[in-house]
Amino acid sequence: MFDQMKKLMEMKKQADVLKRELEKVMVEYNEVRGIKIKLNGAQVFQSIEVEDNWLDPQQKSRFQVELIKAVNMSIKKSQKEGAMQMQKSGNFNIPGLT
Repeated sequence: MFDQMKKLMEMKKQADVLKRELEKVMVEYNEVRGIKIKLNGAQVFQSIEVEDNWLDPQQKSRFQVELIKAVNMSIKKSQKEGAMQMQKSGNFNIPGLT
């Protein structure tokens, strides 16, 4: 029982270290015309920049669709970066998943 608790505490420490490392990684996504998103590897948005021409009231519907697309794609890119960071760390082993 004590060994299991010790392993769980060690896994939590590893997860905390990984989270701090992911918070340092910045991902920028600007493949949707007129929208640039920055978020960190922990998927916390740092900024969303929108070109002025997207703010035209007549473009509102299209803007909303493109913003959702950009947000979702930036999350996907961030998840890939996180997975790469986890693989690089190599010592973040979860029993049963490795």
